[in-house]
Amino acid sequence: MNTRYRVGAALLVAVVAARAAAGTVDGYEWPPDPKRYAPAGTEVAPGLRVGDTLGAANADAAKDLMPPEVLAHYRKDEYQNPIVSWPEGIIHWDHSFADATRANEGKYAIGPEGALVEKAGGEMPAYVYGIPFPGIAADDPQGGIKALWNAFHTYWNVGSYNFNALVVWTGPQKAERQSLQDVYFQFYENQAEQHRIPNPQNFSWQSLSVSKTPADLQGTVALGYRYRDPTQRDALWTYIPALRRVRAVSPSNRSDGFLGSDLSQDDGNFFDAKPEDFTWKTVGMRDSLRMVDPYSIKGEGGALKPVSGGMGGWRQTWPLGLPDAGFQKQGWRGIGWAPVSGALAKRKFWVVEGVPKDRYYLFGRIELWIDAESWIGAWNRKYSWKGEPLNTYQVYGYVNHPAPTASGGTEWFWSAQTIWQCAEALKYNRATLVGLRADDKLPFDRRVKLPVDRLFDVNSLSRFGK
Repeated sequence: MNTRYRVGAALLVAVVAARAAAGTVDGYEWPPDPKRYAPAGTEVAPGLRVGDTLGAANADAAKDLMPPEVLAHYRKDEYQNPIVSWPEGIIHWDHSFADATRANEGKYAIGPEGALVEKAGGEMPAYVYGIPFPGIAADDPQGGIKALWNAFHTYWNVGSYNFNALVVWTGPQKAERQSLQDVYFQFYENQAEQHRIPNPQNFSWQSLSVSKTPADLQGTVALGYRYRDPTQRDALWTYIPALRRVRAVSPSNRSDGFLGSDLSQDDGNFFDAKPEDFTWKTVGMRDSLRMVDPYSIKGEGGALKPVSGGMGGWRQTWPLGLPDAGFQKQGWRGIGWAPVSGALAKRKFWVVEGVPKDRYYLFGRIELWIDAESWIGAWNRKYSWKGEPLNTYQVYGYVNHPAPTASGGTEWFWSAQTIWQCAEALKYNRATLVGLRADDKLPFDRRVKLPVDRLFDVNSLSRFGK
């Protein structure tokens, strides 16, 4: 094996060896015991071992372990990432969430429209808390759509947020354009009792996104509502400063490029379209390598600090200051959007295909690979209505970290030392990165208390607009 492919992996192994012994937080083992992790040299597939770095010299050994369009980057040394161990059993949730998950076993089913319904009676549940389908049989013909609902509810549980993050248009060598977005999301479902708020209009979520830079996009505002009713489509509005008008937008436009980028609003954290707007087919379970933050999965994510100013919640920090993408790393010779601080871990996935019911939707088929334990998606593959591969959305996996509450308890949130979410346009040799930090002093806050009546009102569009 070429020596240069082991450099990054050797550093990770050294960090693992230097860690202190595992302790206990909130009744959970934390940080995870280093003995849980497979040691360097452990085979993950013929020709691939923990400690190797995947690149041109050994990419053929991973041909059955990731989408071919992603593997193509490794074959050309455009991506190079070490292979690490992510063992099962190190993901922790708030105890109330974990208890509710156990109580959900056998409680829910998938309705005829793809909606989550109560198994007894087939009606929409009044409220869902915990993972709705904690045990999915490997041969379940609806396993893929159940995994998708698990992914939604697991993500919603990490709480309403306010993020200031960059959308970066990236070419083969450099970043070509970027926009700072001030984004608010209020999640109504899958919140612990103390975080629930009245929901008379029966929302799943509400969102507001404000463009702060550059000058030609400043003041562009998007407002969105998603309803729990499976028959009610998303309600969307936008404010365009050049027109000085608020416009209603078709839900189909959520599949279009956001602000002219290759990222769509239906990408979200991984996939954020309304499940009932698609017809789903379970492909099955498979093993795959996925992108991960190697620090997060060892319990070494950034600190979670209480948010000041009365909003409550916690702010994510990235104390190591690592480069997220290739264009940020001095001397990098791969492609500009490559995940240079990430790693690869072998996991089990549910794979599910969705065909939109709306023929005006930009993509004719979407294929989702969803981690069967963390429920965090890895690969979102998009095809034209003629079956041509067009885009991929590639995202990191994380584990929850503890955050102490003012009352002396503990809550658990995703935490990381780096972030990388990449929407790649396969035909144009370009990508859009989302979530990158412009300034670590700007908000990246979860489980915050948002002024929903004022913030998610149509009048906010002109108020926040230029």
